[in-house]
Amino acid sequence: MATSSEVLAILAQRRSYGLKEVSPEPIERSAIELILQAATLAPSHGVTEPWRFVVYTGDARAELGAALVAAAQGDPFQEAKQRDKVWMAPVWIALGMQPQPKNPEWEEVAAVAMAVQNAHIMAAQLGLAAKWSSGAIGTHELVAKTVGFEAPTKLLGFLYVGKPAVTPKPLARADWQSKTTWKE
Repeated sequence: MATSSEVLAILAQRRSYGLKEVSPEPIERSAIELILQAATLAPSHGVTEPWRFVVYTGDARAELGAALVAAAQGDPFQEAKQRDKVWMAPVWIALGMQPQPKNPEWEEVAAVAMAVQNAHIMAAQLGLAAKWSSGAIGTHELVAKTVGFEAPTKLLGFLYVGKPAVTPKPLARADWQSKTTWKE
């Protein structure tokens, strides 16, 4: 079992990489499988496991790119940006949340967020670059339909994954104590 210092070191190496900081070079499927396995170990209230994933690699990214272009709804700048971005990272994982009526929606979204954090940590542990990307186009109804998420399942964005093309900058965080109040 890892020591607490080893766990903190793993958490400290996790970064969010911009698309220009990711190599388009393919990565092994086994790495993505480990990332998804880690994601599914996240907690969820009542063990609802609301996370849903659709993985895009290789030429399948063209379908995703077309959906993103359609979601740009005629904005030439956004269309060009969306058309090109799917080729900048070799793996795009659609992040879905299938809510369960017994839980408040925020709990199901939180469970998916924890799953994505687990995935992101595993990617970092494997020496890979990743980032959760969302926004109006990345979560648009047209894109959700393309990836196969229909109501009540919601598209919460994408985790893109690849090899880092840059050396990550040191993580700058405020000391945890500056954001903590003790009541004893």
